[in-house]
Amino acid sequence: QMQLVESGGGLVQAGGSLRLSCAASGRTFSNYAMGWFRQAPGKEREFVAGISWSGESTDYADSVKGRFTISRDNAKNTVYLQMNSLKPEDTAVYYCNADHSVEVGLEYWGQGTQVTVSS
Repeated sequence: QMQLVESGGGLVQAGGSLRLSCAASGRTFSNYAMGWFRQAPGKEREFVAGISWSGESTDYADSVKGRFTISRDNAKNTVYLQMNSLKPEDTAVYYCNADHSVEVGLEYWGQGTQVTVSS
């Protein structure tokens, strides 16, 4: 099992910034692509950003491109999400995901961290 623990969520005004962290343990971190997803009240969970095992490749949802940056530190077993220019519509619970780079379907989820953006 891999354990994922998110931190860094909170309440911020529109236009502000937050940095989310996700610390992984229990499995070899560099074997996993990592991602951030979010779920707003009454909505389905949606993809936000992803990063390959090496960090060389990243992907973003159109709604966050140019505002959010995903990064990882394999030495620290941690993935980050820097969120700038936050909007009220970014309000959601943000979840960290680990997806094994080879074994299809082997993935883990964190417990989530709340991000609330006030207008």
